[in-house]
Amino acid sequence: MNDYERIAQVIRYLDDRHIEQPDLVTLAARAGLSQFHFHRVFSNWAGVTPKDFLQCLTLAHAKELLREGGSVLNVALESGLSGPGRLHDLFVNLEAASPGEIKSGGAGWTISFGFADSPFGKCLIAESPRGICRLSFVENEKLAEAELQKNWPRAKLKRDDTAATKFAEIIFARHDAVQHAGSETGAPLRALVRGTTFQVRVWRALLAVQPGTLTSYGRLAETIGQPSAARAVGTAIGQNPLAYLIPCHRVIRETGVFGNYRWGAVRKRAIVAWESSRRFKGKPLALAEEPNA
Repeated sequence: MNDYERIAQVIRYLDDRHIEQPDLVTLAARAGLSQFHFHRVFSNWAGVTPKDFLQCLTLAHAKELLREGGSVLNVALESGLSGPGRLHDLFVNLEAASPGEIKSGGAGWTISFGFADSPFGKCLIAESPRGICRLSFVENEKLAEAELQKNWPRAKLKRDDTAATKFAEIIFARHDAVQHAGSETGAPLRALVRGTTFQVRVWRALLAVQPGTLTSYGRLAETIGQPSAARAVGTAIGQNPLAYLIPCHRVIRETGVFGNYRWGAVRKRAIVAWESSRRFKGKPLALAEEPNA
């Protein structure tokens, strides 16, 4: 069991027993570790203590982030960031596959893919000649590879776990460890997506939502000029092919409830808390007044 799996186990337990406000002894027991070892593992993973991290899982904290996130998103979009955006110290150039590329199914392409560890479990990362075309959290490697091949049926797949690991180190780097993607070369991180014009607009707008902030489906619909399309925005978010890189985990309901996530509700809560805990590291966190939803 890796660190994320232990943390996910604790999050599931807290979802069921948060009213009891379980202490460190109880949480350590759920993770199958001593208090000392659990505190160290948790702090290394989250960057903050278990107590501070748990505050980032509360509904009250989510609502606070949501209120701030909407404003940040609007400012970012008004500043011209509705196209290629900045994502948690990474520069990401998001391009859409052309109709011809989609129709060809990747004919003549070699797509390098591999599996790597991330702070949120094992992930698949694939790179086409035009950029990263897939990032997904996986439970079954064969199924993940089959889905990639289904998306690009005529492309040749070449497994390279070393290359995937290097991408993962950049994408999931701790904020205090790197300044931005391509810090050695100065080059932005390229990403290629296949989707409708509407989907691509939603995905590009997501890139403007800064780490440690949240927005809602309704607000995201407003920012792309279609305020009545919140449901369609939700559908587009659910079809995002680049987990974490396009931060669909930063979209929650207006009420502050986290909602569904293509790669698991527990993982979504873990990512949101992980990002917000880093944002507020060294700063006092808002005290929780409401239980988790």
